[in-house]
Amino acid sequence: MFWTSYFLAVLAIALAWPVPILLSRAQWPARSPSTAMLLWQAIALAGGLSMIGAMLVYGLEPIGDNLIAGLRGLAGMVFRNEPTTELGFWHIFALSAAALLSAHLVFTLLLTYYKIQRQRRRHRELLALLASPSAEAARTMVISHDSPVAYCLPGGARSVTVLSDGLMAALEPGELRAVLSHENAHLSQRHHLLLWAFAAWRQALPWLPTTRLAQEAVNSLIEMLADDVALKTESKATLIKAIAIVASGSATGTGPGAAPAARMAFGSSEADSAQPGATGGAGAMVTTATRVSRLLSPQPPLPQALRYAVLAACILLLAAPTALLIVPGLLG
Repeated sequence: MFWTSYFLAVLAIALAWPVPILLSRAQWPARSPSTAMLLWQAIALAGGLSMIGAMLVYGLEPIGDNLIAGLRGLAGMVFRNEPTTELGFWHIFALSAAALLSAHLVFTLLLTYYKIQRQRRRHRELLALLASPSAEAARTMVISHDSPVAYCLPGGARSVTVLSDGLMAALEPGELRAVLSHENAHLSQRHHLLLWAFAAWRQALPWLPTTRLAQEAVNSLIEMLADDVALKTESKATLIKAIAIVASGSATGTGPGAAPAARMAFGSSEADSAQPGATGGAGAMVTTATRVSRLLSPQPPLPQALRYAVLAACILLLAAPTALLIVPGLLG
């Protein structure tokens, strides 16, 4: 399994460094954000699988010709006291590193989820005290705030959109509909789950610059996806004006006690990266500028052939490491 572990290690390095950098600099994701979103997810999943798989395969090489056989041999050593002389120091080190990294990733994912849920619960408690139901839209709360504020608070059946009375006073009816459509798209398309996953990835591997690039790209893409939904019912001019009005109040926060991980803001989800301590600021302004530029100078979607090519690449990224780990003798 030497060549398998070598190939997986090379793939992990490629997916952890040059590939995300190239994708983050590409211009085509703005033309087909849903396709780009799938590619980012495939890169993250395949990268993690390759990283852990490379260490597992190397560590199990002396006791099995594939992952399953190696794990069976390892189980025999652990539970049936079979001799472990076949495993050298570096094999044991690789197995330990794979186990620790797997546990770290799972633990960070669960811990991030717990923190987000706690912040959302506290935010709902504040809304119960400080907000009132909107008479104009279902599942919408209005807070007393002079600045233009709009965001959604995910929570299944308890999901709500929150607007400030300052925003409602500043928007025309069409602009208000665009804001509500945008926020409802975040909720219906479950964007908070994507934010959670990529925030956990960044929390788990903060030393890896590409985790930041991936999180920023996903934040921008979900805004584009929500804008596309709003454009189905409202004009570009209306949506652009709504974005500008909300962005003008983004520097003042998004409501009393709003935790960044608790909600997705209309101005930019950069401020709601689902990561405790997430930063907005310049990143949020860049995302807003990108959205407005995309609306002012629209580009045609990627040709169907290219979209299919990207989807095929996503499938290959996930299938290749999986097949190498399970099927014996693919690379020797």
